Amino acid sequence: MPVPPPSLPAAGALALARLLVAPSLDAGLVGELERITGRRAEPLTDVPPPSDAPLLCVGDALPGTLRTDRLLWFHSVNAGTDPLLAGGPWPAPALLTRTVGRMGERIAQYVLGWMLAECQSVPEFTDRHARAHWERLPSELVAGQTALVYGTGRIGAAVGRLLAACGVRTVGVARTARYGPAPGTARVVPLGFDRVIGAAEDTGALGEARWVISTLPLTAATEGFFGAGRFAALRGATFVNVGRGATVDMGALEAALRDGRVRRAVLDVLPAEPAAPQDPVWKLPRTVITSHSAGITTDEDIAVDFAACWEDVTAGRRPGLTVDTGRGY
Repeated sequence: MPVPPPSLPAAGALALARLLVAPSLDAGLVGELERITGRRAEPLTDVPPPSDAPLLCVGDALPGTLRTDRLLWFHSVNAGTDPLLAGGPWPAPALLTRTVGRMGERIAQYVLGWMLAECQSVPEFTDRHARAHWERLPSELVAGQTALVYGTGRIGAAVGRLLAACGVRTVGVARTARYGPAPGTARVVPLGFDRVIGAAEDTGALGEARWVISTLPLTAATEGFFGAGRFAALRGATFVNVGRGATVDMGALEAALRDGRVRRAVLDVLPAEPAAPQDPVWKLPRTVITSHSAGITTDEDIAVDFAACWEDVTAGRRPGLTVDTGRGY
């Protein structure tokens, strides 16, 4: 059955809600949130404000003391909400929305940048430059090659659109339908993908892919998703992870890098961050780590997305940035 959409805050309750914002937010952003909501902001701390008024919170973390039926709506300043949901039971029926902003555009350019760098032998030329060694190396075209993109939501679709514009064959991998379609109906192919397959049918596509790109969120279902089985199906693909680090079994990735099933890896995210200098991930062969920098959220992203969610909620519409707290994305 299709997953029912989350409930929306009642207009009367929203009018009475106190606005709590994370102390880390910039003053200019706080002022914009105040303008949008028409009320003064208070600090979001682990001490609930007095009175029984409902709470509207904007931040990156929710203290346990605020995980009560007073919480009306929480807007995350981040795209990934797994730390929020892992912090304790989510108070139903509180609405959870998130910030994406132009993150999809930034991440798509990051992915394409590394693909082009690989095709133009940038890592090899950088190495030869450091050794003052002159050697001609052939280039490779991205056009006509296949990229398997795990995750067909806003970020994955943005990656697919940019790659498709460069002539890359794009195959989206969708783990589940989000709020539909109903069983037995055709899967909709988002713009930017040549086709979309289910995660259970990806073995053949993995063997054909030149690049495997993960934009997956971290949920109970995706933890360790890229393990020995999936890496065994690769035939020299490059693996790019811009989703969540814990979706990857790092031991399985290392084994695949060492036996050549994975040509190289570009990891913007890791299971444990930040990685200490002695962490063995720095020693993975043919791997670049970019310190969770592919799609850094800006204050403008937060303000624009919150304003869009506010407009939807006050009009009685479910925001497109709503998180299904049961599924975690």
